[in-house]
Amino acid sequence: MSDLLKILEQYKKEKIAIYGLATETERLLNEIRQSFQIIGLLDGYREEGMLYGMPIISLQEAFTSQVKLIVVAARPGSCRAIAKRIGGVCREQQIALFDVRGNDLCDVQRAVYDFREVSGITREELLRQIEEYDAVSFDLFDTLIMRQALFPTDVFELMDDRLRQHGIMIEDFSVRRMASEKELSKERAPRLIEIYSHMKKTYHIAEIVPEQMAMLEWEIDRGLVVPRRDVCEIFATLVARGKQVFVVSDSYYNEKQITGILKKCGITGYTGLFVSCEYETGKTQMLFQKYRQETKAKRYLHIGDDVTADIEHAEKNEIAACRLYSGMDLLELAGYMGLWDYTDSLSDRIRIGMFVSRVFNSPFQFETEARRIGVGTAHEIGYVFFAPMICDFVLWFRERVREFQLKNILFCARDGYLIKQLYDELCNSNSSVYFLTSRTAAIRAGMENEEDIEYVGEMKFSGSLSGQLEKRFGIYVDETDERAELLDYKEEILNRSEQSRKNYRIYIDRQELNEGDTAFFDFVAKGTTQMYMGRLMTNHLKGIYFLRLDEEQMQGKNLDIISFYNALERNTSAIFQDYYILETMLTAPMPSVREFDENGNPIYDEETRREGDIRCFQEAQEGIREYFREYLKLCPISARKIDKKLDEVFLSMIHRVEITDQDFLNLKVEDPFFNRMSDMTDML
Repeated sequence: MSDLLKILEQYKKEKIAIYGLATETERLLNEIRQSFQIIGLLDGYREEGMLYGMPIISLQEAFTSQVKLIVVAARPGSCRAIAKRIGGVCREQQIALFDVRGNDLCDVQRAVYDFREVSGITREELLRQIEEYDAVSFDLFDTLIMRQALFPTDVFELMDDRLRQHGIMIEDFSVRRMASEKELSKERAPRLIEIYSHMKKTYHIAEIVPEQMAMLEWEIDRGLVVPRRDVCEIFATLVARGKQVFVVSDSYYNEKQITGILKKCGITGYTGLFVSCEYETGKTQMLFQKYRQETKAKRYLHIGDDVTADIEHAEKNEIAACRLYSGMDLLELAGYMGLWDYTDSLSDRIRIGMFVSRVFNSPFQFETEARRIGVGTAHEIGYVFFAPMICDFVLWFRERVREFQLKNILFCARDGYLIKQLYDELCNSNSSVYFLTSRTAAIRAGMENEEDIEYVGEMKFSGSLSGQLEKRFGIYVDETDERAELLDYKEEILNRSEQSRKNYRIYIDRQELNEGDTAFFDFVAKGTTQMYMGRLMTNHLKGIYFLRLDEEQMQGKNLDIISFYNALERNTSAIFQDYYILETMLTAPMPSVREFDENGNPIYDEETRREGDIRCFQEAQEGIREYFREYLKLCPISARKIDKKLDEVFLSMIHRVEITDQDFLNLKVEDPFFNRMSDMTDML
C-alpha cells in the first residue's frame, strides 16, 4: 500500500477512478476516500448503479470527466486481463493505470530470459522451511495446479462456445457470468450453482439450468488444468512423511468438484480440504480462521501465489506464509517474453497458456546463479518452440486441400513424415501417401536433355566433379578420367536416368492414385523435386509447401505451387533463418531414398545420423504430437486462428533461452544434395 500512496500523492489534485467492484475496492476506499478525489468505480461488466457509496461509471464517462489516474483494485491475475482490456485506451487518453501494489500497468516491459533481478525461493529452501511447521497448507489454483489458458476468464469463453455448439445462444454470456459472480461475492463466497441461479434470475435466461451449467463449466475447467509437477512432488513427499497437509482454496467449485480436479492432477493423501464456497467465506475473509479452528495445530505454514489472499491474509491469521510464483507471475517477471501483444484471441491465449504451463510449470526458477529460463529435453523443445508453427501449418494445409478439391495427397519424404501423421490425425483418415522421393531421386529419374543437366549443375555442389556425379547421378568415374565438365558426362547421365525413370514409375504405379489433381507436399523447396516428379506422373501436381525458395528462378517451369509463407512474408519474418532447424527436427528415422531398383523398391542412402540424433528428433516430434493433440482438444474449432507472428515469437525463443539437451546441441544439420553439414549450435 505504501507504494500506491506515493503514486496517489502525485495525483492529489487530480480526479481518480477505481477499477473493480470486489471487496478489494471497499478496503481501498476506506483508506483513501477522505484524502483523494475519487469520482467513481469502473468495471468491465457494469456501467451504472451505486456501490460502497460511489457511482459506477463507464470508461467513457471517466474520459469525459478528465480522470488522470485509474487504480485497479484486483488480484494480480485479474490486473493483467484488465490491463490488456483498457491499457491501450489509457495510453491514448494519457491516463495513468496502476494496480493496488503500485505497479504501472501501462508499462511496456522489456522481455528478459533470466531471473537474475528477481528474488525467489529454491526447492531446498522451501523444504527446510516446511520442517519447522506441524501443518502445511497449499493454495490450489496457480500453486499446485495451473490452467492451460492465459486468463481464468478464458473458461467463460470456452463455456460460451460449448453452449453455442448445443444451440444455446446467451447474449453477453461471459460478461453476465462474471457480473453474477462479482455480485454474489460481495457478501460471501458463492457456489457455482448459485452463480448460475443468480444469472438466470437477473437476466431472465430461460435456457439456463443451473445444475447443468455448473457441471459443464467444471468439466471444461477440469480439462484445462495440469499439475505443477515440482510443487506436487513436494506435496506428495510431505504426505508420505506423515505431515499434516491441507488444501485451502478460494473457489466456487464444491468439495466434490475440487476433489475431482485434485484426482485428475494426481494430488491425493491430503489431511483435509478447505474450499471457500463450502464455508461461504474466502481467504480474505474468514476461511483461514475456519481452517485453524478445525485443525488446531501448533505451527502453521501456508504456501500460495497470491500476495493478498495467500500471504497477507494468512499472516493476519497468525499463519506463516511462503510465496511461490505462479506461471503468470514468472511470465510477467520475464517481460512476457514478447507474447503480450498476441493475447487478443482465445486461440492465442490458449497457446500462450500452453507455453506457460511448460516453461513456467515450476516456480523454482532460482536454483542456479545465472537463473536462465531454460528448456531441458528434446520433447519440450518440440512442444514449446516448433509445435505452434507446425500446428498452424497443418491446419492451413487441410484448408488448401479442401479449397482445391485435391484427390490425392503426397507427403514427400523425409520432411513429410511427421506432417502426414498430424494431417491424418486431424482428418481422422489415413488416405494420404507418404511418398518416397528426394531431390536426388527425382533428378536421377528426371534428366531428359542437356538443359536439365545444366539446371542441376547451377546448384553448386560442395565438392569435386566426381563427388557430384556419384552423389547426384549415381555415376562413378575412374580417377584417370580427364573430362572436366558435367556436360562431358551427358550420355552416361541420360542413359542412367532412362532406367531410373522406369524403376520409379513402377513404384508410382503401385500407389494406385486416384485420377485428378494431387497435393504435393514439400517443406522448404524451390520446386525441383515437383518439377521432375511431374514428368513421371499423369496427375497434375499442386505443390503445397511450407516455404518456397528462389521463386523468381523457377519462372517459366510451369509449376503450380502455393506456400504457407508467401514471398513477402518470407522476406520480413524470422522464418528464413530458422527453417533449417525445423527441417532437421521433422525428418523421418529412415535414410534418404536415393533411387529405385527394377522392382520399384527403394534404395536408401547410408545412414549418417547417430543413434542420439535420431532419438533426439523422435522425442521432439513426440512433443509436437502432444501439443497438436492438446491444442485441438482445448481450442474449439470456431476459435482456432492461424497466427504466424505468434508462432515466430515461440520459434525465435530457441535462440534466447537456455537449451540443455545435449543430443539436440550435438545435432548436425545436413544437406546431402549440396554435400553440406553444419553444427546445430551454429544455427542457434
